[in-house]
Parts: sequence; C-alpha cells; structure tokens
Amino acid sequence: MLRQFFSYYKPYKTLFFLDFFSAIAGGLMELSFPLIVNYFIDTLLPGRDWGLIIATSIGLFAVYALSSALQYIVTYWGHMLGINIETDMRKSLFDHLQKLSFKFYDNNKTGTLMSKLTNDLMYIGEVAHHGPEDLFIAVMTILGAFGVMLFINWQLALLTFIIMPIVIWLALYFNKKMTKAFTTLNKDIGDFSARVENNIGGIRLVQAFGNEAFEKERFAVNNQRFRVTKLSSYKIMAKNGSISYMLTRFVTLFVLLCGTWFVIRGSLSYGEFVAFVLLTNVLFRPIDKINAIIEMYPRGIAGFKSYMELMETEPDIQDSPDARDVSGLKGNIRYKHVSFGYDDHHNVLNDINLSIQAGETVAFVGPSGAGKSTLCSLLPRFYEASEGDITIDGISIKDMTLSSLRGQIGVVQQDVFLFSGTLRENIAYGRLGASEEDIWQAVKQAHLEELV
Repeated sequence: MLRQFFSYYKPYKTLFFLDFFSAIAGGLMELSFPLIVNYFIDTLLPGRDWGLIIATSIGLFAVYALSSALQYIVTYWGHMLGINIETDMRKSLFDHLQKLSFKFYDNNKTGTLMSKLTNDLMYIGEVAHHGPEDLFIAVMTILGAFGVMLFINWQLALLTFIIMPIVIWLALYFNKKMTKAFTTLNKDIGDFSARVENNIGGIRLVQAFGNEAFEKERFAVNNQRFRVTKLSSYKIMAKNGSISYMLTRFVTLFVLLCGTWFVIRGSLSYGEFVAFVLLTNVLFRPIDKINAIIEMYPRGIAGFKSYMELMETEPDIQDSPDARDVSGLKGNIRYKHVSFGYDDHHNVLNDINLSIQAGETVAFVGPSGAGKSTLCSLLPRFYEASEGDITIDGISIKDMTLSSLRGQIGVVQQDVFLFSGTLRENIAYGRLGASEEDIWQAVKQAHLEELV
C-alpha cells in the first residue's frame, strides 16, 4: 500500500525534495538555538565583549530569518505538493468512475461516492504533505536533540530519555485505535452524504406525499450515528493528547530537578543547564508532530484504502482487445439465446430470441419489473448479457468499441435528467459538436420550438 501511495509523488520529485530538505534545515536550526543560549550565558556574558555579543546576535537573527523563509517554503510549497497529489488522485478516480457500468452504480450510493471524491481525498492530500516529512523530522529532531544532550551531559541525557520508549509505545497504541475509528467515520460520512443526497434529490416526491416527518426520522438516525462515531474518535484523540501532555511536562520537571542536582555538584554549568531545559522544549515539538500524525495519518490511510478499493474495482463491461470502431450501422438487431440477471442467483431474462429489422418500430409491453428496460439496456451494453449474444447488422456488440456502439444509438431515458446549465448545453449533450442548425432541428423534433 505504501508503494502505491508513494507512486503518486513521482511527477513532483523536485517539489518533494524542496519541501523535505527545507523542513530538515529548519529543524536543524531549531537545535542550534539552545547551543547559542549556552554560549551566551557561559562565554559572552562573563566576557562582557559587546562587539562579539552584537555580532552573535546578528548571526542569530540571520538564522531566524533563514528559518522563517524555510518555514514559508514548507507551508506553501509543501501544501502545493499535497494538493497536486490530491488533484491527480481525484482526476484518476473520476476517470475510473466513468468506466464503471450501471451495475456498479446500482450497488453504490451517490453520496458515498461523492464523499470518496471530496472528504477522503482531502485527508489523503494532508497526509501526502505532512506524513513522510513530519515523521522524518520528528525522528531526526529527537535524535538530534538527544545527540546535543549527550554532548552537554551524557548522564542527564540518558536519564531524560528513559521516558521516550513510553511515548513511542503510546503513539503506536493510539495510532491503531485511531485508524479503526476513522475507517468507521469515513463510512458514516458516506452514508450521511447519501441520505442527504437522496432527500434533496427526491424532495418533490417527499413533499408530494407529505413524508417530511418520516425523512427527518431517517436523517436523525444517520446524524446520530455520525455524531457517536466522531465523538469516539475525539475521545481517543483527547486521551492521547492528555497523556502526552502529562508525560512531556513530567520530562521538564524531571530535567529541572536532575539538572539542579548536577549544577550543585558542579558537573553542569548554568549555560548548559538552561540549554538542556530548552532542548527538552525542542523535544516536545517532534512529540507534538507525532501526535498530529496520529490524528491525521489514520484518516489519510483509511481514505487511501477506500480510494484503492474503488480504483481496483474492475469495470465489468469494457472493450475487448480486438474491438473495432463501427459507423453507418443500418440497424438489423438480433438477440440470440440471451439471458440476464442482476445477481448470480436469479435471471430477469431467460433465453430471449428476437429479430428487429432496420426501419421497424417495436414496442415491448408488460408489467413493471418484467424486464422491458433491461432488454433495451443490453443493446448499448449498459448491462452485459450473462448468456447468448446480440448482433447489429451481423456484428456482435462485443466486437464493437463501447463509444462507437453507443454513438450509433439514440436513447430517450425513462427518468428525465437535466444537467446544470443551459437548454442549449442539454440539447447538444447527445452530440457535443452539434451545429446551431442541428440543435434547432432537435428542438423542432421534440416540439419545444415555441417554448425555446
């Protein structure tokens, strides 16, 4: 899964390394501050050399200015990296959705798919920016701070780092819990979105039958489930934050007490003592980063798992390797021993045989659910026949490319759907390159001339 995730970084290697090394450089500069304070207290203060003090201060200001510039790069260019990856993934997912058949959409809610295209990918974008960078910097900063502490006083450094295994264990423990919580949360967001989409999309029907109260009750169930799941995830975050806060403050208190003892014994100078206390504060930042990763990483990974599941859904209807483009079909249609079922256990159509000649008008009559629409939907391959074959002018529809097959068929859907936009755009949707004359011809044929 990680290999799949990092494959999305390939087009943006330069941006990634710019962001990554800027973050590393900024982290290293943070480690220099306690050492400069140490130098101020133990060397510059006793020496009272104002020229050297001012020169050192100017140097420190230059370090801060450079750190500020690096911070801008990390914040802006780093987020650009995440947004670029998010945009690419959203495009790939949208393109993939265009290939999936009616059967897929029969079994998946629109709101759930919308959630995958929006919420899930936003979390993934944040992880793409912060995940590798923050984790590496956190580890590097902890090791760097530990190295500097060892240099100042190895005994106090070892005593301070006794608590680090506990912090790491807590991070792993809460990460596992958060991943599970956010996987459930993503599913609930999808169900929640689907409920809202259903209600708003069918609001005319809801109000026509006076079912507003019924819809409110159904929404309340989804809304409450979403609330409970979100609260459980925040409870885990709160526990993790509180325990981490207590541990980090304990480290500070521990360093103050032990450091005081070393100062009294004469094995630690005042400057080294202050530097050591400042380094413990430097340690808190990577721990905070790790806590942020614990909060963000599970959301992103849960979203990425969901994304990959959808991307790995193979279209059950696609062009065969030797499919060819067709044009100018006359329209001699033949169904030969065609059977079809929406699932593997029950057929809607069984052993259908029929021939329709070009220019012939045919109507299928029967009760709802008898298979009239299904029979028609098999011709453009909206659904795939489970048995038998369908030919047009003697050519199997499986030997034609989907785009050319469907380009030869005019369809008037049972359920009228209008895209957002103008009448012109909706009329021209059947042939995107239609001329003004073609559009007016369609308007006349639909008896809409007076209305338009």
